[in-house]
Amino acid sequence: MKKLITALAAGAALVFTATAETEEGFTSLFDGKTLDGWKVAGNKEAFRIEDGAIRAQGGCSHAFYVGKVNDAKFDNFELRMDVMTKEHSNGGIFIHSEWQDEGWPGKGYEVQVNNTQSDWRKSGGLYAVVDNKEPFEDNTWMKYVIRVDDGKITISVNGKELVDYTPEADKSKLQKGGGAIALQAHDPDSITFYKNIRIKTLE
Repeated sequence: MKKLITALAAGAALVFTATAETEEGFTSLFDGKTLDGWKVAGNKEAFRIEDGAIRAQGGCSHAFYVGKVNDAKFDNFELRMDVMTKEHSNGGIFIHSEWQDEGWPGKGYEVQVNNTQSDWRKSGGLYAVVDNKEPFEDNTWMKYVIRVDDGKITISVNGKELVDYTPEADKSKLQKGGGAIALQAHDPDSITFYKNIRIKTLE
């Protein structure tokens, strides 16, 4: 029995170590309980906390991260989060963006969130730049990894790389010095969820 307990403890330690290594250097942007550190542009009722996630539903509204991490401005980084769509729902994640009181963000890039809504651009694509046509599943958490490193943007969902893009310098929407991260509430009929939001800044 003692040997079994020792073996289980060793196994648990290995799992913990592997997880810690995977997440080394990452800082959470969402506490899982409140919208502290986030500010909503547009309909304030479009975002709320549900089951440890940020729930987005409402016409053209965006929750911008405005918290203390890196003064809420990110240049080179790796952003990880879990994302889920309900049926026929559209959403998005903005990077290198900038706060605005209303409307679709005018700066930065949008990473698409959409599996079965009518827009043919599907989850994980860099919207209208490098699009993905193959949907993932609704009602299932998707693991997003969004990375910006020295002008290069890579995006993967569930370990599948969908974007490897380096814009020409004069056409890039990456802002010098970095920009804001924002989550999108696309329309009243779309329901999307975001959780486990964490980021690592890169040198």
